[in-house]
Amino acid sequence: MSTKSIVELSCPPPLPAKETVLLGHGSGGKLSADLLRDVFLPFLRNPVLARLDDQAVVAISGQRVAMTTDSFVVKPLFFPGGDIGSLAVHGTVNDLAMGGAVPLFLSAAFILEEGLAVDPLKRVVHSMQQAADAAGVQVVTGDTKVVEKGKGDGLFITTTGIGVVPEDVELSADRAQPGDKVILSGSIGEHGIAILAQREGLEFETTIKSDSAPLHTLVAAMLRASGEIRCMRDPTRGGVSSTLNEIAQQSRVCIELEEWTIPVREEVRGACELLGLDPLYVANEGKLVAIVAPEAADSILQAMRKHPLGKEASVIGTVQEERSRSGRVMMRTTLGTRRIVDMLAGDQLPRIC
Repeated sequence: MSTKSIVELSCPPPLPAKETVLLGHGSGGKLSADLLRDVFLPFLRNPVLARLDDQAVVAISGQRVAMTTDSFVVKPLFFPGGDIGSLAVHGTVNDLAMGGAVPLFLSAAFILEEGLAVDPLKRVVHSMQQAADAAGVQVVTGDTKVVEKGKGDGLFITTTGIGVVPEDVELSADRAQPGDKVILSGSIGEHGIAILAQREGLEFETTIKSDSAPLHTLVAAMLRASGEIRCMRDPTRGGVSSTLNEIAQQSRVCIELEEWTIPVREEVRGACELLGLDPLYVANEGKLVAIVAPEAADSILQAMRKHPLGKEASVIGTVQEERSRSGRVMMRTTLGTRRIVDMLAGDQLPRIC
């Protein structure tokens, strides 16, 4: 890899901004949380939205229904391990699954830039159809808009997903309790590094592929193993760090991680070291984090390891009481020290989902 490529990836830390939108506002980290708190919640707040979960669970005629929406602006459109079409399906299915829902239906809205070739659009739609079929969901409605050349960067997709939630399932980020165990379903950082390598033309000895995958069958296996799951999240934008900080803050607990238990593939670790990135902050699209009751951890872990998407599952930390009641994440390092694991301040890798 050339020195020029490394230099082009470096950027100054983002400055907090109150009057303009920065790329960091889409990072899933601190600036995203600020935008949500300062702009959206003051006007749109309601009891369902206030839970700030990956999906909303509402009752309709006695049936608990989960609903989620997401937009995908990934660049490039095609990358090792997936593309924007399959990513849109997997991301939406996973947001429903993190609430314990059985995904059923999707909508898909396409914003196309004038001049986009039809052949790659066909490839994206075909990939979306294959991903939906494999996940057992249907794309039942949608919309298409076209913007002027130079105004849209090719193709953006917005999806909405609907699923049903069993009556005995209650998952939310505000339910973590001291003593609970933190389980991670597998190695981290593969999606973000795969996107970065493809975008910047970086070459490594081993091709790093995105981990993009639908997680609903893994979640179903976990729920069959035990009903003592407090909450689940898929650590996409902002990575594992931002996801666990959100849970800690909403539950007002401290989450302490053990660095040596967190699986990172050697090629991802090497790429992160070369580029000055921390795998804890790099996006994933086929992994989940679960907070579970301590007595249920072993049975849930065994069930996960029997599933193809949970073979590398491990307990990576414990929930502890937080005296300040503000919520934080700590790390016990391989050097025997402890450090704070904060939310992502800016946007390490923009346009990764």
